[in-house]
Amino acid sequence: MARNKEGLVLLLDVGPTMYSVLPEIKKVCSMLIQKKLIYGKFDEVGVVVFGTQETDNELTKEVGGYEHVVVLRNIKVVDGDLVDAFQELPRGNFDGDYLDAIVVGMDMLIKKYQATNKGKKRLCLITNALCPIKDSCEGTKEDQVNTIAAQMSAHGMKMESVIVRGRLCGGGDQRIMAENDRLLNLFSEKTSARAVYVESPTALLGAVKTRNISPVTIFRGDLELGSKMKIKVWVYKKTSEEKFPTLKKYSDKAPPTDRFATHEVKVDYEYKSVEDPNKVVPPEQRIKGYRYGPQVVPISSAEWDAVKFKPEKSVKLLGFTDASNIMRHYYMKDVNVFIPEPGNARAALAVSALARAMKEMNKVAILRCVWRQGQGSVVVGVLTPNISEKDSTPDSFYFNVLPFAEDVREFQFPSFSSFPASWQPNEQQQEAADNLVKMLDLAPSAKQEALLPDFTPNPVLERFYRHLELKSKHPDAAVPPLDETLKTITEADPDLLSEKKNVIDAFYKSFELKENPRLKKSSKRLLEKKPSGSDEDYRDTTNALAVKPVKVEKIGDSSPVQDFEAMMSRRDSPDWVGKAIQDMKNKIYSLVENSYDGDNHGKALECLLALRKGCILEQEPKQFNDFLHHLFNVRQEKKLRNFCESLIPKGLTLISKSEAIDRFPFKFIHYLFTIVKNS
Repeated sequence: MARNKEGLVLLLDVGPTMYSVLPEIKKVCSMLIQKKLIYGKFDEVGVVVFGTQETDNELTKEVGGYEHVVVLRNIKVVDGDLVDAFQELPRGNFDGDYLDAIVVGMDMLIKKYQATNKGKKRLCLITNALCPIKDSCEGTKEDQVNTIAAQMSAHGMKMESVIVRGRLCGGGDQRIMAENDRLLNLFSEKTSARAVYVESPTALLGAVKTRNISPVTIFRGDLELGSKMKIKVWVYKKTSEEKFPTLKKYSDKAPPTDRFATHEVKVDYEYKSVEDPNKVVPPEQRIKGYRYGPQVVPISSAEWDAVKFKPEKSVKLLGFTDASNIMRHYYMKDVNVFIPEPGNARAALAVSALARAMKEMNKVAILRCVWRQGQGSVVVGVLTPNISEKDSTPDSFYFNVLPFAEDVREFQFPSFSSFPASWQPNEQQQEAADNLVKMLDLAPSAKQEALLPDFTPNPVLERFYRHLELKSKHPDAAVPPLDETLKTITEADPDLLSEKKNVIDAFYKSFELKENPRLKKSSKRLLEKKPSGSDEDYRDTTNALAVKPVKVEKIGDSSPVQDFEAMMSRRDSPDWVGKAIQDMKNKIYSLVENSYDGDNHGKALECLLALRKGCILEQEPKQFNDFLHHLFNVRQEKKLRNFCESLIPKGLTLISKSEAIDRFPFKFIHYLFTIVKNS
């Protein structure tokens, strides 16, 4: 028996009220089997349908009752034939009793596994729960549910109830629906069961858990709050990206008659000398090298092992901070969950007290984590409290990895408020945009939210699984078109777009669309720089950009500011920025020295402002600040003194750290995280 082998019984309602949703149920069940053929080829599956005219199950023969319940397939290892069997699901003529179906499914699991396979036995019920169930011969319906739940717990069974409602099945008798909902939710309270309500084919596709993944801890140990205070915790992955199944090389060279052929392809690599291509270099004569500038530095495996950072396994609290200080875009990688050590009441109490205090104070914790001994990296992350809504579930924490300075990618964009008034939306445009956003709301009032992460499968993976199943039976089959259910994940709802066409048209008419001409690099750079501020300035700049740019190699007398900007925007050599800054300094000196009674001071001031802006854009604040200091230090000369005094009323100042933010914070963050790494 495989270690993680699951025994699953599908309980499918095929009564008259389920006719409209049966095509979607066929897809869901087929997908479940397709995934098991990839990830759980040793899993065993049985199928029970209820609401049929016929009755065919062992309990009816043994004790009577349990009518209109048919065992379509006994529990056995999954195979491709089961996928085909779902395409021919019968259509029943009677209202189905889901409690009868649950009991029949339980009986199948008990007889198949007896006391073994605990925790790996599962029932999956799919129904709309619109039909009444029969009254019990002994006790109430609630007593019957309690008895069934007790037996499920005793034999280590789990149950999922997928209740199809809304537009998929229409309405029904509210009294009957409320009673059935109460009974199905009673299973969740009494045993390991959950009830899920779906209203769309997409949600149905994601509601049935097609792959059973056993949770595995990534850390078991102490959460160290201090040298004398530690809490026993276990850490699990809460979310992890599902990847494509591994594709392996396959050989068809084995004889078709060889039943034991593995068709495995083995790959061997040989390293040969450049000087003598016929000579094979053995492993002991090979060494890794790392590029360092123009040279390659060889580092042996022993040296590399000695250089590696080898921290001790631990999870340590570094401190607390306001939740508002941790931006959502800082989160990296998967999400982990911290829970108190199972069975440890003191740990549960400590985690709950800490989580509730953090929640009340709107705080989060910063942790330094080394998940296992010998791990070559340190993780710094944020711990967020997760307060449980159920008395039976303890409080916990969510953990997200935070970036180090080297992981941050800083992209700066100008504020919308800096644009001229003609570029800002008017009231009509803003209203049209607001209406468009409201129209595409995924969670409208009185309706189930669309595309919930818990119920939305990955359309790329789903399409792959379906095509793989098709290719297994028809090797030459073409790739089929995208399924309509998957289209609802990747495309907007066409019915909604048609219904709200007036909103879309109003948005379209509110904005004038013009073709955006392709601009060269120098033109794009000039567009990014804000001119003096008026609408005319923006129009003049745009018109000027229409002229083919000329490569400027020095700053002239007629238009020094434009020449400076053109030189700064050149990217054919890294020397142009430094040359442009130096030439502009010389030009400012020349204008001031050659001025008569201050006639060139205005032009020199424009050049100085352009130099300041250019130094900010190119992250060269020191060049400008040193130049301005120099001007004021040598202003004893009369012409320079008059020019420097004219700068004071203009409010021209040194470039501050807030304007050139790339210099200070990254060095500080790098310094801070270096301390954290080595602590």
